[in-house]
Amino acid sequence: MINIDFLSGGIKMCGIVGFVGNRQAAPIILEGLTRLEYRGYDSAGIAVRDGESPIEIVKAKGRLKVLYEKTNDGMSIKGTCGIGHTRWATHGEPSEANAHPHYSDDFNVVAVHNGIIENYQELKEKLLKKGYKFYSGTDTEVAVKLIDYYYKKYFHNPIDAINRSMVRIRGSYALAVMFKDYPNEIYVARKDSPMIIGVENDETYFASDVPAILKYTRNVYYIGNLEIAQLQRGKVTFFNIDGDEIQKEMTEIKWDAEAAEKAGFEHFMMKEIHEQPKAVSDTINSLVSDGRINLDNVGLTEEMIKNISQIYIVACGSAYHVGVAAQYVIEDLARIPVRVEIASEFRYRKPILDKDGLVIIISQSGETADSLAALREAKRLGIRTLGIVNVVGSSIAREADDVLYTLAGPEIAVATTKAYSAQLIVCYALAIQFAKVREQIDDEEYKNLIAELMTLPDKIKKVLEDKERIQWFASKFANAKDVFFIGRGIDYAISLEGSLKMKEISYIHSEAYAAGELKHGTISLIEDGTLVIGVLTQQDLYEKTLSNMVEVKSRGAYLMGITNYGNYNIEDTVDFTTYIPRTDKHFTTSLAVVPLQLMGYYISVARGLDVDKPRNLAKSVTVE
Repeated sequence: MINIDFLSGGIKMCGIVGFVGNRQAAPIILEGLTRLEYRGYDSAGIAVRDGESPIEIVKAKGRLKVLYEKTNDGMSIKGTCGIGHTRWATHGEPSEANAHPHYSDDFNVVAVHNGIIENYQELKEKLLKKGYKFYSGTDTEVAVKLIDYYYKKYFHNPIDAINRSMVRIRGSYALAVMFKDYPNEIYVARKDSPMIIGVENDETYFASDVPAILKYTRNVYYIGNLEIAQLQRGKVTFFNIDGDEIQKEMTEIKWDAEAAEKAGFEHFMMKEIHEQPKAVSDTINSLVSDGRINLDNVGLTEEMIKNISQIYIVACGSAYHVGVAAQYVIEDLARIPVRVEIASEFRYRKPILDKDGLVIIISQSGETADSLAALREAKRLGIRTLGIVNVVGSSIAREADDVLYTLAGPEIAVATTKAYSAQLIVCYALAIQFAKVREQIDDEEYKNLIAELMTLPDKIKKVLEDKERIQWFASKFANAKDVFFIGRGIDYAISLEGSLKMKEISYIHSEAYAAGELKHGTISLIEDGTLVIGVLTQQDLYEKTLSNMVEVKSRGAYLMGITNYGNYNIEDTVDFTTYIPRTDKHFTTSLAVVPLQLMGYYISVARGLDVDKPRNLAKSVTVE
């Protein structure tokens, strides 16, 4: 059985469950909440309605068992329609008042929420001016009363009220709402927080995660971002943010571990993209302690590090692209010559290796056949080896002289995302430590680099906030025949990975070029409408790369740019821009790769392809 952390992006979130049917709702909801309690246990609550009767709400501080006791295992609350919540506190301390569900002053609207509303203070101030009062310190209460405000102002239409509220709310949410005027109905909406809806006979369920409802149904819908669903007995109707009805296909859960572990995301790849902040954070924390990089578990002594004459990084696929990025970082910081080798070619060209060199093998699985063969060839030649792997006890981990683990957790999607990001972190740490030991950087720069390293998880989260814009842009190029990626320096390394993501899951021909090479023949490939994606994160190379983008634009290219906050003049040249937070120039790969992962993903989805299992590919290539 595969063991996967269900938490989206590594961030603990609340759990929500709901039911509309012919049976008593409370016991079903409580059972579902039990399966979601790992998502939060500061408080819990339930709201149930029996036909036209008023909605009954019961809340409890502490573990879910307290709510069980207050409701006599759910038997004391009668009704066939209800919602429930188990809370992990974000806004407002753990208390019964802050527990969900929350409600409007007249109980016209009752709701539960999973996520964080970033602009709740701003919205709260506006609602206070409209005469609303607040009894809790939560962001959720603000959303409830915002929905109530729009419901009463515009035609008493639930879909319209929720739509108008979604436009005003910034942040993430999975909302489940009950309206006094609409018995036996629940309305749900989501943005970035997971939600799944199940239907079986005349009963309808929803939950944050699949395990909560697997007992009752295997027939489910995945509600998309910025979509709304109206839940009735045995029926679900979907709407987009404009209020237009949309059609969705039902999916059959196969009752296996994989299906239950997507945490509400439609695909493992998107789940794993969102898990990158956690993978990066966990990997950093395994390497950094007390403000210093700790390599005590690695047999490389300071004397050995000082005597390294050459580094050979050997890998395949995305891991090879990690190596290309690492080459720039290690050579610049530590001033050690680095060669990056394709594992499948390494041993066939009879490599000449310096006896004082270090061979670094990078592999997610630790079982990649070509990488393992390269490792064995290096050991045969008597060169010290270091494995960077994600799987404890794998062949490369066992056979390498030393090993550093990435803490990405199991990665199910064939196209790697979080493992790639974790591998980058290990390479950054090696570069920083090698630079310090070899006296290429002083104590102050050493501390500054580590401090900046620690900021990367939050900055990756910031990049993920732009995914709706990227989705919109990607949808325009679902039928593209060719896509080209260009960049200079580290930006070229980023381009390599972006191109691979595009081709392996969307099946669109794509290539990455060092931007300065365009004039040496490749610019002849540009035609009217060809998408060219430029990566411009290196400030000293920004103007040169921008000039290259002007060149391809004059040949008819349609341009997308990825650059740092502040480089807003790029919009005079390119057609679409994604901005990333500023960081140390050596670490920009960790941020700039995320929009490229999302581009590949969204184009693949738009083309109706199997994102997690692209044709002809496997997760781990264990044969030559």
